[in-house]
Amino acid sequence: MTSRIEPGITGPGADPSDDAPRPVAGTEGADTAPEEGDTAPRISTDSGESGAATAESSDVAAENGAVESTQPTTGDTPIWDEVRRPTAPGDAAGNAGARVRDSGAGDRPAPTEVETAAAEPTASGLRGVVDAVERRFGAAALVFVVVAGVFGAVFSVVTPPFWGHDEITQFGRAYQVAHGGFTPERIPDDRGVSYGGQVPVSIDALMSYAFDDYQHNPEEPDPMVADRGAYQRLGAAPVSEQTEQVWFTNTAAYSPVPYVPAALGIRLSEALDLSVGALNTVTRLSGLLAYLLIVGFALRALRGHRVQWLAFTVAVLPIAVFQAGTVTADTMTNALAILVSALLVKGLFLGDRLTRPETVAALAATVLLPVSKPTYVLLAMLTVLIPARHYGFRGPLRAIPWVVAAVGAGVFAVWMKIAAPTGDGMSLMRPPHQWGTVRPSDQLKEILGDPFHFLNVFGDSIIYRDQRWFTQFFGELGFAYIDVPAITILACLLAFAVSVGVADRMSAANTRATVVVALTVLASVAMIYVTLYMSFTPIDYYIIDGVQGRYFVPLAIAAMAVVLRWMPLRLTDSEGRTPTRGPAIVIVSATVLALITAAAKYCTIVWG
Repeated sequence: MTSRIEPGITGPGADPSDDAPRPVAGTEGADTAPEEGDTAPRISTDSGESGAATAESSDVAAENGAVESTQPTTGDTPIWDEVRRPTAPGDAAGNAGARVRDSGAGDRPAPTEVETAAAEPTASGLRGVVDAVERRFGAAALVFVVVAGVFGAVFSVVTPPFWGHDEITQFGRAYQVAHGGFTPERIPDDRGVSYGGQVPVSIDALMSYAFDDYQHNPEEPDPMVADRGAYQRLGAAPVSEQTEQVWFTNTAAYSPVPYVPAALGIRLSEALDLSVGALNTVTRLSGLLAYLLIVGFALRALRGHRVQWLAFTVAVLPIAVFQAGTVTADTMTNALAILVSALLVKGLFLGDRLTRPETVAALAATVLLPVSKPTYVLLAMLTVLIPARHYGFRGPLRAIPWVVAAVGAGVFAVWMKIAAPTGDGMSLMRPPHQWGTVRPSDQLKEILGDPFHFLNVFGDSIIYRDQRWFTQFFGELGFAYIDVPAITILACLLAFAVSVGVADRMSAANTRATVVVALTVLASVAMIYVTLYMSFTPIDYYIIDGVQGRYFVPLAIAAMAVVLRWMPLRLTDSEGRTPTRGPAIVIVSATVLALITAAAKYCTIVWG
């Protein structure tokens, strides 16, 4: 038997000056959102948001069977080319009424001439094609697929096999799922309660070598990898039919859902009779492909809104892209969390109607996210805050989001019951002298019996570890434990500052719904700490151990949407307009720089 231990307020956006120029297409003014129960129509002078409403509405109609006409979906002014349209006499009134949103379920007026003119592309030739593609898919989604695809593939190749976060145990669970092992499997282990499964001997040989290699590193400046040739020799071996039992208690607790892409990659590799190393690479790339598809779809949902660049910035954080390029359940967890958050922003904070594919995706994610990683169950439940009319549901169908949320909560509860016994074996993740010291039931009793002690431990955890969590949010790459360089963090902060500064005003969400989202994010953060206190922290330990900054990435978009709802400040140019093209270029450039420097540092330290 091979056993191993893994280390472990909203204010008006109009210019206060009466003489300030009014927004024109490609820019944003302010929307005023009716509070719940307000049936008066909301009139927006924000021609930047509605730059190509007719084109977008036609896309929505096509995706929804040409039956959606009660709620306009915001259009897409090409992000690289701000529209500069002179205001003709009489256009002031037309602009003021260019977009009317009915807070009820009534029919909306037919598109005005202003909407139609703004929607029609004026460019021809190659530029026209580019604009049409961008309008259809969204600039952020297109750039994301390229940037995350390239750098995700880079990390898949340059990261030594099984050097990702818990990648040995993550791969073990993925291999188990690929071969029909859906529930945790108890295995014999003299050290205590253990769960695991079988993997081919040749794969276990590469796992064992990688584990020893990243555990014993030379002094700087020598590379962390001791022998390049060893990885090539072990990776070139065929996948053996003989199997070996391996330990992966920590990942046995996860449902099969987040491992579906990796499992498909394993089965494909076996069908093609690939070597051990090639199988590892294909498995990684399968997870990356799933990340690109799900997150790309999420960003596409935000096309036509400047907040798409904020979601883009979160999706291409170095830690998120690194994980997408390795075998881990976090790849699907991050993707589903970004999907839920993006659709929540669109349907609740922006007040736009979801297309049919987006509705299906939101409801599916409500069920899948809680069983991908239990700590984000509350985030998944937020889909019920999206008004039923924005799903396209009327009459009895308005209950569908609540029914689906109840199903998601039920599936979550069932899986938690199935996985609960694995918690008794988590102490084997710790050093030998701490085996048997992680007892979830005892920790729960302590929380309930002496909550002030828990709060004291929580406070000490922040004092001793908050700077680590901050760095890890941007990237502590794999079990090489390499922090991304300072320039990476600065570039990411620049991208965040600009994307937040140009984001739409989240005026469609009323105060009550916004407060619910804020409390849900805070409760999800609390669940992260409580979960790790119970499942990884030894009894009477001085801090909550095991918390990592990357665990907060799935909550970032929802948290920032709340901030944007109540933050009146936005970036504008000298004419009082919110720019689009310039900020987009800055954001993309900053994120690319962040990824280049992170990958360069990783390769240098690991490979020399």
